[in-house]
Amino acid sequence: MAEITAAMVKDLRERTGAGMMDCKRALGESGGEMEAAIDWLRKKGLSAAAKKAGRVAAEGLVGVTSAPGRAAMVEVNAETDFVARNDRFQAFVAAVAKVALDVGDDVAVITAAPFPGGGHSVGEELTQLVATIGENIAIRRAKRFVLPEGVVASYVHNAVRPGLGKIGVLVAISGGSEIDALETLGRQIGMHVAAARPEALEISGVDPAALEREKAVLAEQARASGKVEPIIAKMVEGRIRKYYEEVVLLEQVWVHDGESRVREIVRKSGATLGGFTRFALGEGIARAEGDFAAEVAAAAGLTS
Repeated sequence: MAEITAAMVKDLRERTGAGMMDCKRALGESGGEMEAAIDWLRKKGLSAAAKKAGRVAAEGLVGVTSAPGRAAMVEVNAETDFVARNDRFQAFVAAVAKVALDVGDDVAVITAAPFPGGGHSVGEELTQLVATIGENIAIRRAKRFVLPEGVVASYVHNAVRPGLGKIGVLVAISGGSEIDALETLGRQIGMHVAAARPEALEISGVDPAALEREKAVLAEQARASGKVEPIIAKMVEGRIRKYYEEVVLLEQVWVHDGESRVREIVRKSGATLGGFTRFALGEGIARAEGDFAAEVAAAAGLTS
């Protein structure tokens, strides 16, 4: 059986909101597998926040830049929020976004590319920045959309300056509308994506593994209530429709009016959505909190 550490219990507790001892038991029942432990807690009704597995857990900035028919977005992480307010760090993130706009979203290619106006590579500039600021800094991820016949709209939430913030969204959109109208709609969709956190553009794009996990959890919940299998199947089918409304962009309720579906808004505009990407700063990165882990270890008798 896998060793259950204090850090594992802490991570599961943060991701699900379940009690410490419930988290310990869930990890034990699932052989230390984190995703299986989340499912175990949900099946037992002990997790009220299992869908919050991607909580912000690192500092830095998301940077966005655009040009006609294309846009790019990057996430650059640092150890403290103090660094995110540093002018040189902000300038670095903005420059890296511009590099991604030119060379694409492969981080290795971005790192090897020339740094704008520097006479050296992005990686070398990063090394100098780390030495100057004194914190670990990393280019975590990037995304570029190129859409010559349409618009790649962008939205930045909690912007510290234009194009830099905590959440960034790119939306590829095309159709019969004028460019200005597409830009406006794309930005509105970007605001919706920032708030509603969709995981897929349409139902066919839902991760099959995630869908099967959801069905298994829903079925187990129905069985726990004493329902027979034919009723369970119907309950799962109905709840999966609700699941799609939660995670599929085109099936979600439009946040700007609280009534329409996103697909209706897009259809009425005559536009077509080609895709979207949402970066939330630090999403999925575990924050080191040694004191809390020690507290868990002391209370639960775990090794750290």
